[in-house]
Amino acid sequence: MTNGGMFVEERKQRILERIERQRKATVAELCDQFHVSSATIRSDLRDLEAAGGLIRTHGGAMVKSKTGLEQDMVQRGTQHLEEKRRIAERALELIEDGDTVILDTGTTCLELARLLGRRRDLTVVTNDLAIALALEGVDTVRVLVMGGLLRRNYHCTIVHGTSGRELLAGLSVDKAFMACNSFSVEKGASTPDISHAETKKLMMSIAAKVIVLFDASKMGRTSFALFAPLEAVDTIVTDAIGAEDRARLEENGVEVIVAG
Repeated sequence: MTNGGMFVEERKQRILERIERQRKATVAELCDQFHVSSATIRSDLRDLEAAGGLIRTHGGAMVKSKTGLEQDMVQRGTQHLEEKRRIAERALELIEDGDTVILDTGTTCLELARLLGRRRDLTVVTNDLAIALALEGVDTVRVLVMGGLLRRNYHCTIVHGTSGRELLAGLSVDKAFMACNSFSVEKGASTPDISHAETKKLMMSIAAKVIVLFDASKMGRTSFALFAPLEAVDTIVTDAIGAEDRARLEENGVEVIVAG
């Protein structure tokens, strides 16, 4: 515990959530809310800025990115690539020969797809066109590509109309590997696009186990559309996580795997 009866990381998380909700906050406002000194708040803001969570301003801080902003696949593919590859290696350990899995769209899931040649007799369901192409030449993997509406610049489909829903409703898979734009201990996994969130929910609904993959830059953030509250998540695989966040997730029954 620290000043104000709250763990440091918990206070930082709540500071970040307030700034994301209100778009900005002053040092004085944060001092009043958390009952700590201005020096403590400034130190927290410096740490949060260094972690990429916000932008410090004169007398306070402002949100760094809007909850509705989503980078396209070209932008995503160049960020945190080594971390994503480490996450993919750990995620591969959760896949056994003979599994039927869903691979969500996203660059971390694409890195996982590139490793699936190490397994045998897999069936992969995906809405990601790049993943389908990556697996096209892998003889030991059968690929079912979800139909639907093409999301331009995102190389994926989203469920549109009844046909895609009926296809998924008739399937069952062992594991769903899901990507996200944001993940928080309070809310779970989220994405900026409502239609994409609905597609993710449908993908998760046919899986016996749900595994969410994300690098540490996504932690402590919230996007517009929630698709996986904590009770819907069995496991997360990430490259780094704070001790307090890890403990709170495990208290809620979420397995935490860290790709060191």
